Amino acid sequence: MINPIHAVKGFFLHNDFILNEYRIPRTLLGLLIGSSLAISGSVIQGVIRNPLASPDVIGITKGASLAAVMIIMIFPSAPLFVLPLGSFIGALTISIILSVLISKFDVKGSKLALIGLAIGAICTAIVQFLLIRNPLDANNALLWLTGSLYGHNIVNFYSLLPWFIITVPIVLLLGYQLDILNLGDHVAIALGARVKILKMILLVLAVMLAGASIAVVGGISFLGLIAPHIARQLVGHKNIHVIIMSGLVGAILLTFGDGLARGIQPPLDIPVGVVIAIIGAPYFLFLLRKM
Repeated sequence: MINPIHAVKGFFLHNDFILNEYRIPRTLLGLLIGSSLAISGSVIQGVIRNPLASPDVIGITKGASLAAVMIIMIFPSAPLFVLPLGSFIGALTISIILSVLISKFDVKGSKLALIGLAIGAICTAIVQFLLIRNPLDANNALLWLTGSLYGHNIVNFYSLLPWFIITVPIVLLLGYQLDILNLGDHVAIALGARVKILKMILLVLAVMLAGASIAVVGGISFLGLIAPHIARQLVGHKNIHVIIMSGLVGAILLTFGDGLARGIQPPLDIPVGVVIAIIGAPYFLFLLRKM
């Protein structure tokens, strides 16, 4: 355990290898990924107009997970950059499918969430099949599927930072129009909003945030669901406020969860995805009961 005074000295003097190479990068990465997943969840909930929507609910996490497991199982000796690239492509594929459904078939609202759940179920079934067929590589795949910040360094933080810097300002710029979408498609069109294009752009931005995050640390579930709900309790229902507060709440939740995961049974490093799922699942049931 590093005391706070030693941590501050080590940070400014750069004389503590573990602190500067692992602890600080891990904390920064946790803040960035927590914020990215939470903002992605708040945007998806606004687009679909369903408070139970999130990256894992509409299948984005499951698509990324399937691609990652396929790479781990089929190409176990592939270079390190292939895994995050493949998982991002998996998330992007799901986003293209959902975008086509929005633009060509006018699928919207709860129906889109249900289709995402169905796609996610198919991806999960294929993942389970691959795990059964390749038991020797199952441990590596399961560690990735649960989501963990273990072993990541500042390179991972810098690889994710450009995605955050590019997407979040655009999300904030378009966030005000989510309030118009919440009035209903017909009203939004009457007010001059290009509903289908706006939904597609926002959905792609949400997928970019979630896909890039999942590609780095694996499938962390429920964070994109619970953070926007906590944010609404704090700042109300105006979408731009919810998006900003969701980013703050998500960053705090993931960083706190990671600290808890490391402190439950040291030196065992429990994947932070397990802790978030333990917190998120009861909260999800609580939301269902309220609805």
